[in-house]
Amino acid sequence: MVNDATLAPIAITQGDAAGIGPEIIVKTFRDVPDLTRGCLVVGDVATLRRAAGFVRGEGGVAMPVAELQAADEAWTVPPRCVPVLPVASPSSLVPVGQVSAAAGRLAGDCVVWAAHACLRGELAAMVTAPLHKQALAAAGAPYDAYPGHTELLQAECARHLQRPVVEVPVRMMLANDELRVVLVTIHLGLRQAIEQITQANVLSTLRITHQSVGRALHRTPRIAVAGLNPHAGEGGLFGREEMDIIAPAMAQAHAEGIDAHGPYAPDTVFMRARHTAQRPGEFDVVVAMTHDHGLIPVKYLGVEQGVNVTLGLPLVRTSPDHGTAFDMAGTGQADASSLLAAIRMARSLSA
Repeated sequence: MVNDATLAPIAITQGDAAGIGPEIIVKTFRDVPDLTRGCLVVGDVATLRRAAGFVRGEGGVAMPVAELQAADEAWTVPPRCVPVLPVASPSSLVPVGQVSAAAGRLAGDCVVWAAHACLRGELAAMVTAPLHKQALAAAGAPYDAYPGHTELLQAECARHLQRPVVEVPVRMMLANDELRVVLVTIHLGLRQAIEQITQANVLSTLRITHQSVGRALHRTPRIAVAGLNPHAGEGGLFGREEMDIIAPAMAQAHAEGIDAHGPYAPDTVFMRARHTAQRPGEFDVVVAMTHDHGLIPVKYLGVEQGVNVTLGLPLVRTSPDHGTAFDMAGTGQADASSLLAAIRMARSLSA
């Protein structure tokens, strides 16, 4: 049980108000009060009250929603009550299950507020409920410049550190109990992603992975590197990226004391790294070159336990491994397991 009011609270941003984010947040506070002790929701009170109506508790009673004046009041809220710090309020409730600029702007405002509070030391970590990329873009400036959470948070942290964005490299890690994967490229078209697989970007990914995963494990992590091409290029027969880009980056990483292995064929390396009760994985984490190369294996194991972690930021940020699920919004049926896993990981990383 978390029960230390001297600790900074953890913020959960409500995500897109038209999606399932508010509902899974309510479920989390309803079903796991020990885990959510000292957590608060950054969002809109009316949106969370509507979600509480979709997700009713024992006897069909809606969960109470408390409006906070400051983040540290999260510790004073009784169990099975949703504490909301309103940082922005739309003029009216956004329609459920529809892309809207209002929902995109509200989601973006919540993320920016939580990031700044983390950077000021007022929060221990932030957990972000899913936002909708089309809604974020529809919100206009400044949010239409960012494909998603990762890029938005990178820009805000760079601004706080008074550095160019390129000097605050970040990487996405998706993790569950069986597999961790870090990506060299994230939200890019495939042609663009291949162009971004450079020696510098691969080396930067290995450095960030070594530092961040090592900090979590309290030891040097064993890193497997997945190739880009079939059979990791087969000695140049199917592409030279492994020979000309990835291997030289790994050689530099080895010189810096990074325990990286490969590059291995991407169709088999994830099986070797997978950790199960029957067989421990050969590696602690896999570095993959592109978004789908890396995320398909993790998501296939079950999105309900997957957690998205942004590595390289001067704050702790985790997120569920799923989207807004507009088709389920308003039904109260969405599974909150991935959000629970994201909160647990945020606690462990910020401890």
